[in-house]
Amino acid sequence: MPMLMQVAEKFSGFSGGRAMNFLFVALGGAAGAMGRYAISLIPLKNEFPILTLVTNFIGAVLIGFIVGMVSEKENISPGAVLFWKTGVCGGFTTFSTFSLEAFTLFENKACLSGGIYIILSVAGCIAGVCFGKKLAVFFY
Repeated sequence: MPMLMQVAEKFSGFSGGRAMNFLFVALGGAAGAMGRYAISLIPLKNEFPILTLVTNFIGAVLIGFIVGMVSEKENISPGAVLFWKTGVCGGFTTFSTFSLEAFTLFENKACLSGGIYIILSVAGCIAGVCFGKKLAVFFY
């Protein structure tokens, strides 16, 4: 771990706790990106970007759960919150991919699918955050 701390301090410009925060975010981001990639390997080929929709919904539930858990429990470390909320959720969710896929649907004249995709993504992910928060309150 000392070598990772030195790297984090060198590239972040911060030392001690702040360097660790960069490390928490980086490690969480790597875990989230690997999870996203794993979902992309599911052999489901369709014109409708269902895997991105599912990924974003899972990420919304997860971030809602994290926020709900933090609001219910006082002893959760800031590093754990950075790891899960900023790192894992940031690396896992796919807003840029969502934007590209919505644009591509419209560009390919699949306007109905594009509109449905946008509505399902936004409404579904807001509902996912709400569900995740309620789940955290239930468990904690």
